[in-house]
Amino acid sequence: MDTGTLWEAFLGRGVTRREFFRLSSGAALVLGAGAPLVVPGVVCAGGVPDVAVVTGSAARAVRAAVSMLGGMPSFVKKGDKVVIKPNMSFAQGPASATNTSPEVVRELVAMCREAGASKIRVLDHPLRPGGLCVKDIRDACLVFGGDLVHALEEESFYREAAIPGAKTLRRTEVMKDVLEADVLIAAPVAKSHGSTGVSLSMKGMMGLVYSRGVMHFLHDLSTAVVDLASFLKPKLVVIDGSLVLSTRGPGGPGKVIRADTVIASKDMVAADAQAVSMFEWYGQRMEPRQVKHIRLAHERGLGRMDLGALNIGKKNV
Repeated sequence: MDTGTLWEAFLGRGVTRREFFRLSSGAALVLGAGAPLVVPGVVCAGGVPDVAVVTGSAARAVRAAVSMLGGMPSFVKKGDKVVIKPNMSFAQGPASATNTSPEVVRELVAMCREAGASKIRVLDHPLRPGGLCVKDIRDACLVFGGDLVHALEEESFYREAAIPGAKTLRRTEVMKDVLEADVLIAAPVAKSHGSTGVSLSMKGMMGLVYSRGVMHFLHDLSTAVVDLASFLKPKLVVIDGSLVLSTRGPGGPGKVIRADTVIASKDMVAADAQAVSMFEWYGQRMEPRQVKHIRLAHERGLGRMDLGALNIGKKNV
């Protein structure tokens, strides 16, 4: 099978998860083979940008990116209950780029506290033993107290919820803390993914549900990811691109690229699209439209992937 045919299959034209791994033979996935790869022009027209892109040390970049969008008080009001959703699914250290940088999460917690949040929870449903997965981020956030960072592995922490207008994933069990929160903040690390190409803010919402296997094996995964994103809508997305796992995601080990970049937006589709366009994936450059769930989310009006028509603000700190 040539690489063009493999890419067609990857975009969701009838290939199963098992077939995909057979076709790719456990090696690097070729993204967009044969397609013209054009990275949209990035300009800032002034005012509050649609997407903020900041390069620099992780904590400073997070604070600068959120400030470009109006600051944390634009998202978190005094008394709000906040859930921050980073990647905490694997037990490797920060250098593996499988989990969000502890510095990124710590800075977001600090900013939410400064904005007057009454309750902050940092939550994920890990794929490995929870205590090991959350250790680095929990340690980083101990300065704020010991009851912030949790791996929610028991079904009792979840409640079934209907997803209005879903194409396929019409019901799922969602963390009760998320359903009761005033503000959801997505804080994914930028990484590749063997089934969806990339795992960013939309794909990361799967860490807030109990039965993820259902999404993989009983539904078209990309469609189910978009269904979930239509229900779990972060007010703020902060993508950690300090280190990017560009191959063999989500669990690695793979090629890790140091990008020292943070991407922030109110629009999860735009944030994910920006990350796709900026970084290298499996040795290739690619366009947002080549990632099925990003394209579907754009088509369903959940956000915008047409970066050339958006106001992209850039800053170095």
